[in-house]
Amino acid sequence: MTCLPEITPGQKKLGLVIDLDTCVGCQACATNCKEWNASGHSGPLPDTKPYSAGAEGVWFNRVHSYEAGEGERGRTVNFPRSCLHCETPDCVTVCPTGASYKRIEDGIVLVDHDLCIGCGLCAWACPYGAREMDEDEGVMKKCTLCIDRIYNTNIPEAQRQPACVLTCPTSARHFGDLGDPESKVSKLVAERGGQPLMPELGYKPVNSYLPPRNRSSVAAKPEEAAPTPMDIKNPLLRWMDKVLTR
Repeated sequence: MTCLPEITPGQKKLGLVIDLDTCVGCQACATNCKEWNASGHSGPLPDTKPYSAGAEGVWFNRVHSYEAGEGERGRTVNFPRSCLHCETPDCVTVCPTGASYKRIEDGIVLVDHDLCIGCGLCAWACPYGAREMDEDEGVMKKCTLCIDRIYNTNIPEAQRQPACVLTCPTSARHFGDLGDPESKVSKLVAERGGQPLMPELGYKPVNSYLPPRNRSSVAAKPEEAAPTPMDIKNPLLRWMDKVLTR
């Protein structure tokens, strides 16, 4: 069994805030995540059947789409899913070798591939389906919040964010310290009523989701166009319209 680090007040908790109101389900986050992680900390990420209907492989980000509501109130909600970097993750505590662990300095949950034996216990323990078995290497892999990028001093500071955040065309993904109530992401969660995924399970996910905004129940009526001279049938009124609009 692997122990979790002791959580102290004010501890750094790096994570993502995802806006379900602006996510368009374009898959850019999943694609850029795959591109960045093709090498480095967790690479390569294999594609078993990349061009078939049953495409398989390792994807740290997956986007699901749902139809919510009915009629005029209905809308498509795109739901991105990845590791939530929980405060008390069972995927760590069930690991028999210590391969799955949670960093005390920033709260990121990682897998040491040199220690992983591919038993799959962590995947069974994760209720969010965030663990991905690499069948080629026989080890478990997962989202790392691009740890090999966010701490890389060889790239510009503005670029030291997860690949999924940098590529999002609608700015639906935000990255920062959710342990700091004064951070931009924490304020965003407070303002929009952000929620963790299935908090009732007790794993205390760090990542949060911003709910879709309520749409107006009454659609705005289109303004009627002003009548043209040819729409006026009375010749006298048509002449008056012509004179007054000169």
